[in-house]
Amino acid sequence: MLSHPASVDTIPTSANVEDHVSMGATAALQTRQVINNVEQILAIELMAAAQGIDFRREKLGEKAKLGKGTQPAYDLIRRHVSFIENDEIMYPHLETMRKLVAGAEIVRAVNGQVKDRWEL
Repeated sequence: MLSHPASVDTIPTSANVEDHVSMGATAALQTRQVINNVEQILAIELMAAAQGIDFRREKLGEKAKLGKGTQPAYDLIRRHVSFIENDEIMYPHLETMRKLVAGAEIVRAVNGQVKDRWEL
């Protein structure tokens, strides 16, 4: 539903005399929901990646090195969400990560270390 253009939902008005209805507000609401969904997805992916890095480091030790951009992202994540060893409620961690994504803190942390930077 969120992936199709809002203009598809337009309907004729005024006995088919006017056939254009602005769907701008609907498109904006859909866009906001898509952005919220992407923030949640990225939060989950980044948390899972940090966990995976920790598991890899347990197995490989010093051999498990991170790249120039990955290390600052990992460090930022771990400053806000520690390694999860046991079952626990995930929502607080996910919300913390979502805020890091939404505030572009991850991008700024990576940009500080890599040559080719994304402008915000």
